[in-house]
Amino acid sequence: MPASLAGFFGNFTSVALRRAPSLSHKSRLGFEGKAATEQLKLWEMTMTDDTKVLYERDGDVAIITLHDPATMNACGLDMAQEMTRAFERAAGEARAVVLTGTGKGFCSGANLGSTASNMNGAQDPEQMDAGAALESIYNPLVTTIRDLPVPVVTAVNGAAAGIGCSFALLGDIILASENAYFLQAFRRIGLVPDGGSTYMLARAVGRARAMEMMLLGEKIFAPQALEWGLINRVTSPETLLDEAKTLAHNLAGGPTKTLSMIRQAAWASLDNDWKSQLALERDLQRDAGRTKDFHIGVMAFLSKQVAQFTGR
Repeated sequence: MPASLAGFFGNFTSVALRRAPSLSHKSRLGFEGKAATEQLKLWEMTMTDDTKVLYERDGDVAIITLHDPATMNACGLDMAQEMTRAFERAAGEARAVVLTGTGKGFCSGANLGSTASNMNGAQDPEQMDAGAALESIYNPLVTTIRDLPVPVVTAVNGAAAGIGCSFALLGDIILASENAYFLQAFRRIGLVPDGGSTYMLARAVGRARAMEMMLLGEKIFAPQALEWGLINRVTSPETLLDEAKTLAHNLAGGPTKTLSMIRQAAWASLDNDWKSQLALERDLQRDAGRTKDFHIGVMAFLSKQVAQFTGR
C-alpha cells in the first residue's frame, strides 16, 4: 500500500480507543465520581502506539478516525475490533457520530497482510475459508453501525475501497471530498463484495450501476457518486471534516430517540412490504409521541420558538 502524507487532526486531543469505557458507563463498572474519572484516565494512559482507531468527543458528537495511514487505513482484524468498541462506546455516550480516516485514504479495504483472509487456519487452499472473518468480525461490525441508536455521518476523505466502501455507505449522511473515490475492488483479487455492499449498492443506485461497480471494479469518483445518488454531498478536502462535524452537531441537537426510530424505519423499508412498513410507522409514531422531545417540539412550535431537544 502507498504511504500516506501526515495525518490531520486539528487542535484537539484525540483519545485512542482500546477498551476504555465512557463515564456514562461508570456505574456498571462500580466507579463513581472522581474514581470513575481517574479510572478512565488510567485506561487512556495505557494506550499503545499501534492503536488504529482514534476516538474523541466534540460535545455530543463522537469522532471516530481510522488511523493506519501507512496502509491508507486498511482494515485488519485488530482495526475492525477497535471500530466495534468505538461505535459501542459512542452508542452509550454520544448523540451523533462522524466516521473518517487519517491521511489520503478513508479505508483501502481489508488488510490482506493480516490473517483475515484465512481465519480458519487451513493449510490446504481448498479448505481455506475467506468468509470466516466476515462471520466472526466484520459482519458484527457493520451490523453494529447499521443498528446504532444515533445518526452516523461518514466523511470520506480519500479511497473507500472494498469493505471501506461499505463503511462509507453505512453513513446516514455521506460526505466525500472532491478527490475521494469508491471502489468495489473485490473482483481484482477473485473475491465477492462483502460488508453489506451487495445489499446496499443495488438499493442505493439500482441493479445496473451496482453491477457495473462490482463486476468492473472501476473507481467511482465523488462527483459521479453524487450524480448517481450514492452520496449526499461533495466538499473540498480542506472543509470536509468541518462540514461533517457541523452536520453531526445539527443531528446531535435533534430529538435523538426519534432520529433513532427514523433510522430504524429507513433500514426496515429496504425489506418490508407496504403493509409491514405502515405497521412499523404506526408503532414507531406511538413511541415517538411518548418521548419528552415530542412535547418540547410541540410547545416550541406553538410558541414559535426554536425547540431545545434533550435527546429523551
